[in-house]
Amino acid sequence: MLTMLLLAEYPFAPQSFVTAEGHRLSYVDEGRGPAVVMAHGNPSWSYLYRNLVSALRHDHRCIAPDHLGCGFSDKPQDWPYRLSGHIDNFSGLLDQLRVERCVLVVHDWGGAIGMGWAGRHPERVAGLIVLNTAAFRSRRMPLRIALCRLPLLGELLVRGLNGFAWPATFMAVRKKMRPEVKAGFLVPYNSWASRVAVSRFVQDIPLKPDHPSWQELVKVEEGLEKLRDKPMLICWGGRDFCFHDDFYKEWRRRFPAAQSFYFPNAGHYVLEDALPEILAVLPHFLAACH
Repeated sequence: MLTMLLLAEYPFAPQSFVTAEGHRLSYVDEGRGPAVVMAHGNPSWSYLYRNLVSALRHDHRCIAPDHLGCGFSDKPQDWPYRLSGHIDNFSGLLDQLRVERCVLVVHDWGGAIGMGWAGRHPERVAGLIVLNTAAFRSRRMPLRIALCRLPLLGELLVRGLNGFAWPATFMAVRKKMRPEVKAGFLVPYNSWASRVAVSRFVQDIPLKPDHPSWQELVKVEEGLEKLRDKPMLICWGGRDFCFHDDFYKEWRRRFPAAQSFYFPNAGHYVLEDALPEILAVLPHFLAACH
């Protein structure tokens, strides 16, 4: 277990869930009340949601897992790290915790994972909060991410030189991270072995039908239709080099009734750049969901 003394703004005691394959999945479970479940992406972990959990746990049950290979969860070197497996783990955890109904918060890869679960269980979804993410097919990829997918070179960059998690601490934000916050994002990814999921997530982005996760992403996309009547709040950082405005427009096209807030000066980690503004609109939205 990583030392908690290094983690600024993360005063939580993570718990563990054992997946169907025997791996330990770490998660935060704080507070009581209506459930809010938070799915992070790559290369972050539940630390991304630390301030959201602290703000909501007084009157909500806040659940924020670390996907396998991320945060405090196990980092098996031989696990496939495919979208379908992450959805299965996420589903198993929520079943174990007896989450019958929740508001789901998704960011980055958490969009495909969380929406994959939601599409399987729409009756358990009270509302959706979308933060710079996607849950549908796209063939566009920034060059800097494409480089991290190249055979041999990509793995050397991501796992050997930490060329994905470390750059995110300044490329994914417009406001400079304080050193202790930067350390919090990076502390789980301090070696070649610990960065296995960071690399595998990049490799698992499906751009063509022959990709192993393409059909699973198609299922996730098709499942969005089952969620069209759910309350949705979109909070979007406008200065995101990866999930740019085309993704924002696609969410609004698919969910025209969603409440949308666009923050033109916020980056990919929109919760870092626009936290006060997002916290200001959450209470009314959450009250409407429940």
